[in-house]
Amino acid sequence: MARIGDQPVLVSQCIIAVVILLIGVALARRFSRVVASRLARLPGVKPNSVAAIEKLVFYVLVLAVVAVALQTVSIPVSAFAVLGGAFAIGLGFGAQTLFNNFISGLILILERPIRVGDVIEIDGHRGRVVDVGARCTRILRADGVDLLVPNSKLLENNVVNWTLGDTRMRTEVKVGVAYGSDVAKVAEVLEASVRACPRVHQETPPIIVFDDFGADALVFAVEFWVDVEDDVDDDVWARSAVRFEIEARCRAAGIEMAFPQRDLHLRTATPITVRMTKPES
Repeated sequence: MARIGDQPVLVSQCIIAVVILLIGVALARRFSRVVASRLARLPGVKPNSVAAIEKLVFYVLVLAVVAVALQTVSIPVSAFAVLGGAFAIGLGFGAQTLFNNFISGLILILERPIRVGDVIEIDGHRGRVVDVGARCTRILRADGVDLLVPNSKLLENNVVNWTLGDTRMRTEVKVGVAYGSDVAKVAEVLEASVRACPRVHQETPPIIVFDDFGADALVFAVEFWVDVEDDVDDDVWARSAVRFEIEARCRAAGIEMAFPQRDLHLRTATPITVRMTKPES
C-alpha cells in the first residue's frame, strides 16, 4: 500500500481501475459504432454527421468511464494532485503536440470546416477525407495513397475544401484555333461539345470566353461545372472527355486546331552562292 499525503492508494485499486478503464473504453467504442450504424440507416442523415456524432459519443463515454472507475474503486481525486505537476510538465514538453492535435480534432468535429467525404487540397495534395481521428485526419488520394495530416495543421494552414458548400467544382479547358476561323462557329462548337459530355453538370450552362490573340492561335477558354462525388479526379476525367469531344467536333466542322508556326524570311539582296564539292576520299 502506498500513501499520497493522507490518502492510502492500494495497488489492487489501481489494477481494478485499469481493468474498468479497458473494458469501459472497449464498450464505449462498440456502443458509439452501434449508434452510428443506426443513425446511418435513418433517411436524411448525412455520413459526415454520423461520423461526428460517433466521435462525440465515444469521447463522452470515455470521460464517463474514467469518472466511474475512480468512483468504483474509491480512489480520491486528491491522490492525483502530486502527479498533476509532473503531468503539466510532460504536457508542456512531450505531450504538447499530441494535446494540440486532440483539441484540433474536437474543433474539426464540432465546427465541421472539414467533414468526412469532403475533397480537400493541402500542400499540393488533393484527396477525400476518410476519417477525422483524435490525432490526425486520414485523406485518401486519387492514387490510393493514404495521407495522414495532423489535425492542428488543418486549422493552422490554408486548406482548399472543394466540396464544403456543394459537390460542384468549376474547371476550364483552353482551346487554340487557327487564325481566320469563324469565331462565332467556334463558340457554337465548343458549347455543343461541353453539353454533349455526360460528366459535365448540365444544369449550369458553360461559359465560352474568347481569351486571347495568341502568337499562333485564337485562344478560347471553356468554363464548366463538374460534380465531384464518386472520384477525387472527376474534374480531370471531365476535362479529358470535353477535349475528346472538342477535337472530334472541330474536325467534323472543318475548324483547324492551331499549332506553332514560324515564317522564315531569306535576305535576297545578294545571290546565294551554290558550290559543288567532291567528298574527300
